[in-house]
Amino acid sequence: QVQLVESGGGLVQAGGSLRLSCGASGRTFSELVMGWFRQAPGKEREFVAGISRGGGTTRYSNSVKGRFTISRDNAKNTVYLQMNSLKPEDTAVYYCAARNGIVIDISPDYDYWGQGTQVTVSS
Repeated sequence: QVQLVESGGGLVQAGGSLRLSCGASGRTFSELVMGWFRQAPGKEREFVAGISRGGGTTRYSNSVKGRFTISRDNAKNTVYLQMNSLKPEDTAVYYCAARNGIVIDISPDYDYWGQGTQVTVSS
C-alpha cells in the first residue's frame, strides 16, 4: 500500500505561483509513475501533469502546459508541481496520484491517491 500526502496549497492572486509537494511512503518510490490531477466544484477530476518513474518523461494537459512543471526527487520520495502564472480557472482541489507500470496515464486510472490540497486563485 502506498500513502500519499500533499502539501503546499493555499490562496494566491492571479499571476502568482505555488509549489505543491507530495510525499510517498509504503513502496519503492522509483517504481511508481506519478501524476497530479485536479477537481473543481461541479467538474470531473482532470489530469494536470504526470512524470515517469525516472523523471525523464513528463506530460501536461494543454491548459497548464508552459505554466506548470512537474518534477520528482526519488531520493526524497517526493513529487512536486511548480505552478506559475496562476489563473482563477486553476482553482481546484489538487490530488497527487501514483500508479504501477510505466505509462503516464492521463485518465484517473491510478492505483493510489492522496487526500488533496486546495488551491484558490483570486482575480
